Amino acid sequence: MTAVTLNIEPVDATFGAWIHDIELRTINDVTFEALHEVWLEYALLIFSGQFLTNDEQDAFAMRFGNLEFNAAPISNVGKDGQVHYEPADELVKSLKGNWGWHHDSTYMPLQAKGAVFTAELVPKDGADTGWADMRAAYEVLSDEDRELVHTLETHHSLYYSQGRAGLLPNKKDDGTYGMYGYHDMDISVRPMVKYHPDTGRPNLLIGRHAHDIVGMDPEESVALLDRLNREACQLPRIYQHAWTEGEAVIWDNRRLMHQGVPFDMSQPRKMWHSRIAGEVETELALNHTPESAGFKHGRDAILNSVG
Repeated sequence: MTAVTLNIEPVDATFGAWIHDIELRTINDVTFEALHEVWLEYALLIFSGQFLTNDEQDAFAMRFGNLEFNAAPISNVGKDGQVHYEPADELVKSLKGNWGWHHDSTYMPLQAKGAVFTAELVPKDGADTGWADMRAAYEVLSDEDRELVHTLETHHSLYYSQGRAGLLPNKKDDGTYGMYGYHDMDISVRPMVKYHPDTGRPNLLIGRHAHDIVGMDPEESVALLDRLNREACQLPRIYQHAWTEGEAVIWDNRRLMHQGVPFDMSQPRKMWHSRIAGEVETELALNHTPESAGFKHGRDAILNSVG
């Protein structure tokens, strides 16, 4: 097969690159193989002018693995066209939770592998997304911290992260939470150092969903996790992207954390998120089984998605 040369423009960070002169809806297998190798190297790839349909977005995402869920709106625009911005609004609380640094689906039995994210409607004053390189964050740890985190495991819960931020949704009439991620399974336990299954390189695995380090005093656990998150998400290990409509990105959730950057929620924003499921062999929580990793909510339960 003829080798493919991609037009790569790295961003000013320890990761990430623009890929120019490519149309994602029509790439062939040879181009995809080249793109996959670049993805493993840069972890975040950005493509301008794609304007993918939901089906095209899902088809591209499925080249990387099975989907945890198909393209779902991450938007403050309701189905009726109303813009949601009041602080007590359930949708607003869900979206604001994403403003904290996190890996996707660490609160599920199976951590996500990655995601494809596209911009349909961008507020006139902007609504950026940030990513943070947790491989580089591990590499700059002190010798003492590196030795410590290798011995630790921590819980991951959406109830915890949304509750700590004061953003838990109201319960439904039947006493349950209807949004994605609010499950009744055991709280996932994960190592604080995760080895990337494709590169073999170690990454910190922390973020807003992480809490209650196993065997550690609760106050000490909070202090350590807060410090590690704060120190990890600093230049040059972070990149903040200002969106243009029609752009698409794919990121490696095993290496990168991400966050939505606060914006004026009285302005409409609509993004689409296709989440790529992790492989059971490498992304399963320590306290779950392959059977529990098959747990899924339907698309209707996502309700614009949380996490």
